[in-house]
Amino acid sequence: MTTQRTSGRRKQAVAAAAVVAALLTTAACGGGNDDNGDGNGAAGFNAGNNKVANASTKKGGELKFAAAQDADSWDTTRGYYGFAWNFMRNYSRQLLSFKTEPGEKGAELTPDLATDMGKVSDDGKTYTFTLRDGVTWEDGKPITSKDVKYGIERQWAQDVLSGGPVYLKDLLDPKGEYPGPYKDESADKLGLKAIETPDDKTIVFKLPEANSDFPEMIAMPSASPVRQDKDTKSKYTLRPFSSGPYKFQSYSPGKSLVLVRNTEWKASSDPIRKAYPDKISVRFFTNANDMDQRLINGDYDLDLNQTGLSPQGRNTALKEHKANLDNPLTGYIRYAAFPQSVKPFDNIHCRKAVIYGADHVSLQNARGGPVAGGDIGTNMLPPSVPGSEGQKYDPYEIAGANKSGNITKAKEELKACGQPNGFKTRIAVRNNKQVEVDTAESLQASLKKVGIDAEIDQYDGSQTSGIIGSPSNVKKKGYGIIIMGWGPDFATVQGFGLPLWSSKYILESGNNNFALIKDKTIDGLFADYVKELDDTKKTQISTEINHKVMEGAYYLPFTFEKYINWRSDRLANVYTSDAYNGQYDFVNMGVK
Repeated sequence: MTTQRTSGRRKQAVAAAAVVAALLTTAACGGGNDDNGDGNGAAGFNAGNNKVANASTKKGGELKFAAAQDADSWDTTRGYYGFAWNFMRNYSRQLLSFKTEPGEKGAELTPDLATDMGKVSDDGKTYTFTLRDGVTWEDGKPITSKDVKYGIERQWAQDVLSGGPVYLKDLLDPKGEYPGPYKDESADKLGLKAIETPDDKTIVFKLPEANSDFPEMIAMPSASPVRQDKDTKSKYTLRPFSSGPYKFQSYSPGKSLVLVRNTEWKASSDPIRKAYPDKISVRFFTNANDMDQRLINGDYDLDLNQTGLSPQGRNTALKEHKANLDNPLTGYIRYAAFPQSVKPFDNIHCRKAVIYGADHVSLQNARGGPVAGGDIGTNMLPPSVPGSEGQKYDPYEIAGANKSGNITKAKEELKACGQPNGFKTRIAVRNNKQVEVDTAESLQASLKKVGIDAEIDQYDGSQTSGIIGSPSNVKKKGYGIIIMGWGPDFATVQGFGLPLWSSKYILESGNNNFALIKDKTIDGLFADYVKELDDTKKTQISTEINHKVMEGAYYLPFTFEKYINWRSDRLANVYTSDAYNGQYDFVNMGVK
């Protein structure tokens, strides 16, 4: 995605693995009640949704993942798929990490390699961490502050290691002065001035500007230590060197991955990871239906990609194995954006006409219905992000009075925007996502009733960044409506909304601010947010940003997304976590 703001890569890539088609609500509701198992030894429907199913401290055995898609990279610097970040914690550690607890608690930070949450000084611009005793690499050598610094510095080597998040790069070196470790002329290749390592146990971060989400950024896998003598640069994805309880035994890209115990890892040095299985394996499938059937047969324990069963497997599982399923609310929102460069969407009333003209129940059903698709989306802040009000904030009554569309209000807005007889526009939608094509067709049908004639253009979904990510191309093609989805990199308004709503993030290629929002109030609120250290005030600012975005009518939200996820009967300690957008937390799973 070349110059694309890499925040988008994770969202688009995770979505790329999902194959979700419309599911009739009646079929989705069959197969037993919400709480009871179906007699096959499973824990019960939603038993692992924000709570622990099959709690156990039993060690041993093999945890078996199945997957329809390999990671973009297993290199901690380069990976951007959500499931890869989740899985990487088996072989990588960070100064801070997320709590291994269900639901909201899972999105809270806790010390990992560091002894505490860090000492903050200089009005939030200096963070000092001390490493724990006994933290080692897989060969037994101690992990040092220099290893942590070097691992972070790799983010600057974008010519060799592109693809991963660059929050720390942008924050620590806003002018782009550091050339990266591979071009660093200092003898130790540790020339980044914003990070100091006064001794092997101490690491000090000097931020040019305060950013209250800095702790979230250093909890990402891209802030994992990497040892210089083990850095194989672009080949590191094939065999990352372990700082966690497991290490790579074998990896054949697109075919299989096997992790075994790292015998040098000490449980006493790690407050987070329990390391229950002896072995963790992944088998990659080319056919999603085949994979789902193997999961249902009990050959594998869970789906690595965490994008839900495909329609065929989902139907079978809901009817016959409902007690093996969880239906979590993910951190993703599916929506339409209205580029203001394409007339008449430069007029707020024309944008509102689409919001009121849409049939929101039809859109929900196009995405899979209430169970497999999600709750009707009423605003643009996911329920997992502090400041979200969920469906309670519904300024256009999308889930209320107008949920099936409001032709009268839509026509009033058309009149107000000088288009009383409606207008013509184009909907841009990825051609490799049937669920999105279904969504576009639903929107097209409801808009026709209010006089808006929307032509659907299915573009090559693998070329997103150069097609809808190019504002000049969007304008040239007349894409007044762009269908897309997004989930947080970390659960804050900055980790979700900055690339979507900040004027600074409008790019010539790889743009994700599709609506081309240039709102001084929104930009000012983001500036206030990053300086604010009080959590209550941060939450208030998040809510205010979301309100300003919705008041501008830049988006039509479709759904707060849900998935149908499979867990095998023998899977222990399984629960969903808000840290990973409703995925199961991979770290402390075991097998019965």
